[in-house]
Amino acid sequence: MANVTFKGNPVTLVGNEVNVGDKAPDFTVLDQNLQEVTLADTKGHVRLISVVPSLDTGVCDAQTRRFNEEAAKLDNVKVLTISVDLPFAQKRWCGAAGIDNVQVLSDHRDVSFGQAYGVLIKELRLLARAVFVIDSNDTVTYVEYVPEVTNHPNYEAAIEAAKAAK
Repeated sequence: MANVTFKGNPVTLVGNEVNVGDKAPDFTVLDQNLQEVTLADTKGHVRLISVVPSLDTGVCDAQTRRFNEEAAKLDNVKVLTISVDLPFAQKRWCGAAGIDNVQVLSDHRDVSFGQAYGVLIKELRLLARAVFVIDSNDTVTYVEYVPEVTNHPNYEAAIEAAKAAK
């Protein structure tokens, strides 16, 4: 598993680490209307999945806003942001932040995504910061487990990976 810290302290990630070349694991999360969303719902598109602990923190807010801006420039790429925030809180935050190019999804119910992608922080029941790019054939083409949860991901590398994926 990836070695990750939260405010300098090591945390335990639960689930399976995902690597480039892997078949993307399926997951079930909830949209802001409490409807289930799975990986198959975006089949045929490149997916950039931005994983954040909580939208109500500065880095997560900035990360989601950045990918929202970039999503408008990406052809045939679906940008998903996943956190364990409740769908109601996500809906409120997205409305206030003007997020309209990214689908923000909640893993609060089953932590299905967190376990499938190895980003569930055991000690906090939050998701570790990470970015995954999955091509239209469900192959993982880019993975970044951010080593320190409070740091930003490598936006440029993730965006370039999404542009390069088919």
